[in-house]
Amino acid sequence: MFTFAADSNLGLMIKKVLIANRGEIAVRVIRTCREMGILTVAVYSDADRKALHVRYADEAYYIGPSPSRESYLNGDRIIEVALRSGANAVHPGYGFLSENADFARKCAEAGLIFIGPDPWAMTQMGDKITARQTMIKAGVPVVPGTQQKVDDIQAVRRIVDEIGLPIIIKASAGGGGKGMRLVRQQSELVSALKMAQSEALSSFGDDTVYIEKYVEAPHHIEFQILADKFGNTVHLFERECSIQRRHQKVVEETPSPFMTPELREKMGQAAIAAAKAVNYTGAGTIEFLVDAERNFYFLEMNTRLQVEHPITERVTGVDLVKEQIRIASGMPLSFSQNQIHQHGHAIECRVSAEDPFNNFMPSPGLVRHISEPNGLGIRTDGYVYEGYEIPIHYDPMISKLISWGRTREEAVDRMKRALFEYKITGVKTSLRFLSRIMENKDFRNGVYNTHFVPDHFDELIGGEATEKPIYEDMAVIAAYFDFTSKMERVAMNDFSIQHKPDSWKVYGINRNLMRI
Repeated sequence: MFTFAADSNLGLMIKKVLIANRGEIAVRVIRTCREMGILTVAVYSDADRKALHVRYADEAYYIGPSPSRESYLNGDRIIEVALRSGANAVHPGYGFLSENADFARKCAEAGLIFIGPDPWAMTQMGDKITARQTMIKAGVPVVPGTQQKVDDIQAVRRIVDEIGLPIIIKASAGGGGKGMRLVRQQSELVSALKMAQSEALSSFGDDTVYIEKYVEAPHHIEFQILADKFGNTVHLFERECSIQRRHQKVVEETPSPFMTPELREKMGQAAIAAAKAVNYTGAGTIEFLVDAERNFYFLEMNTRLQVEHPITERVTGVDLVKEQIRIASGMPLSFSQNQIHQHGHAIECRVSAEDPFNNFMPSPGLVRHISEPNGLGIRTDGYVYEGYEIPIHYDPMISKLISWGRTREEAVDRMKRALFEYKITGVKTSLRFLSRIMENKDFRNGVYNTHFVPDHFDELIGGEATEKPIYEDMAVIAAYFDFTSKMERVAMNDFSIQHKPDSWKVYGINRNLMRI
């Protein structure tokens, strides 16, 4: 690791931060603010009245009903609360309003510091067509395709004649796989265009789409960048994000097992060039597609903190949220490029309340028991607790499990152990699905690309449609009974019954009898 050149919070302009988000990212931002001596303000909807970020912040304010459009997407309401609470800065987290240039602009107009990039840079990189045009001018490789929107099927056919099939039709205003259609046959063009435009309109309020040549079996590799207001821009190396399901990331790791030192140098410099092309400030991510011959192409820029940022923090020792706050306060980066090094290997698994064995259906509900893993090299960023009811209104991700090891093999083994230790009852989770990824031979050998999940789908979800049987863990089943009993006593206003620590014996549970 390295020593910060100026690891001091003296002179920070930011004194009180409103976190315009919820869940694990809100808790994560609050933690860094607390370390820095900065007061925090949480906001919450009806569904989040008892959420962990509400309990953990210094202050909390109600902002509306459960649907996000009436609460976490209500920028005017959030700004009103920020001013009323005395906050002088807003951290958007990721998702919701984090890449909304209009919200960032309104924050500035209200005298609030937006902990993120300039609205102009956000606009330039938020629109995928504009971003492609900007990257071409900056000399950053892009996937062959259109530089303008396509409006009709005739335009689509002209592009196909030029670059050939397969192609991807993409929403210009969005990401996350929404408004995206892969086309391999001429006969699919009309329906794919209509579906992409329709989904883009419903998801982003804009039906503008463009076309890219489809890169077969690519790697999805992104570079973390930081840039201050003094012209200093650095990258913090890459993250391999190719374990995806329907274009949604599931597992990420750094360093990438596909990377070479020469490719890392080239892509890192391209990432810096991309950021400088829009005078970017703050934390951002340049995403690339890399083909089997290690040719890389700009995909998009995320003008915010990424879900997978903890693995970068783990191998570099840099607190990215702290750097975001320092940059937004007008302070220079506390290190230079040659001071940043990768140490060891880190992996992140996204744990979701969903049932992989039932078409990944969301599984909201009451968390009856949770035991989070611990030990050397393990970090958990989550927000649920026993007795918390996971709402139906938001993304099903409930935590991020991060492992670190001196080698990739050690990081994988630690993740396997941590997934085994992780216990959640009351809702279905993706824990078993993630465990099977860690056990997969191709993953363990680092030989995979974005087709990994579909190519191994049967073995990842095949066999038993349950996680490890609950009867194998007496602590979990005892907690379940104890929790249920407590809930019944609360309902009856009866607190006279006291359970002993060995309450599992009371229920006649014996390890020797639990056989199948």
